[in-house]
Amino acid sequence: MDIIVQKYGGTSVGSVERIQNVARRVIETKQSGHHVVVVVSAMGDTTDQLITLARQIHKNPPKRELDMLMATGEQTSMALLAMAIDEYGYKAVSLTGYQGGIHTDGYFSKAKIDSIDPHRIQEALEKDQIVIVAGFQGYTDALEITTLGRGGSDTTAVAIAVALNAAKCEIYTDVLGIYTADPRMVSTAKLLPTISYDEILEMAKLGAGVMHPRSVELARKNNMPLVVRSTFDFTNDGTEIIEVKEMEKAQVRGVTLDEDIVRISVPNVPDRPGIAYKLFSSLINLNVHIDMILQNLNHDGFNDISFTVPLEDIDRIIPTIEAFVDEVGASPILVKKDVAKLSIVGTGITSDVKIASGLFGKIYELGINIEMISTSEIKISCIINQNQAQQALEEVHRYFEVNGL
Repeated sequence: MDIIVQKYGGTSVGSVERIQNVARRVIETKQSGHHVVVVVSAMGDTTDQLITLARQIHKNPPKRELDMLMATGEQTSMALLAMAIDEYGYKAVSLTGYQGGIHTDGYFSKAKIDSIDPHRIQEALEKDQIVIVAGFQGYTDALEITTLGRGGSDTTAVAIAVALNAAKCEIYTDVLGIYTADPRMVSTAKLLPTISYDEILEMAKLGAGVMHPRSVELARKNNMPLVVRSTFDFTNDGTEIIEVKEMEKAQVRGVTLDEDIVRISVPNVPDRPGIAYKLFSSLINLNVHIDMILQNLNHDGFNDISFTVPLEDIDRIIPTIEAFVDEVGASPILVKKDVAKLSIVGTGITSDVKIASGLFGKIYELGINIEMISTSEIKISCIINQNQAQQALEEVHRYFEVNGL
């Protein structure tokens, strides 16, 4: 009997009625002849509520204690789901990240999975139980509880699927699947029946909230079949994430917008070997994701270096950047929070000049200034003013849809 791993997000388990709905869907999968392992997130806005509660107690809560607190959210939903399944007459067992064998490194709040020991999950499956595992959490060598950061339940689900050699991993959410843009922001967005690992990975990194980038990377590395589906619509097959076998005509597959970023500029950095390494190595040691980087050749042997980072990281990295400025004699840093990253994604799009010119032309027509540009084989990203970002998202999506590019 093969194994299917299913992950249900916070919206999917946000109430008693929704937990019961998930229980019925899980049982349906079990009845169709599969072993089922379920990974759940915390109910609704529970994680945000716990963080707010912590900050009412402590303005900067210790990360260890914050992880201890946040891990309780997933433990609540996993136990309730196990109860719901039992009420319907099926055997179920809930497991914490530790009980599920999810071993991580020691970075509190942003831990990464090192390995999974699935023996307890396998023992439960052999007893014909449905296994529910808490997403988003794990444990260290020192038996500390850690959390994996936002979207970490996706990573938990894929990692468990890989460890169990599952037939596939299904990600259940509050939308039908993966769209050409966020359907909550662009009413004309279209559902994609299939998308490549590379394309959804870029979309996830660029702000699309359906999948977590680390989970897609893990699935691609291990060739784990992924499906993104709706928890609430049993009739739709969702979006299948596949490996592209042949290069098709370059086409924009998605338009994304990320408003949770900050642009940092360090003016007048001395132009000498190793200076950029000194800056960015210090930030990488803080486990910070650095995205777009731009170095402008200034004059008289000095450069300006600009880059973007997640908004949530800004307060903790400023001291490190200021220390760098003092050490090398650069000018005071400039922090700009009212920016957004607009991106288009599609395999091979940078090889078609019509696509890039169309993007830049449409942004120009809207009277929007582009502050930074970044490209790869499958994406083009632009940093623009946040107050113009929603209009740009809608108009750029409409342009590529109408022109079939």
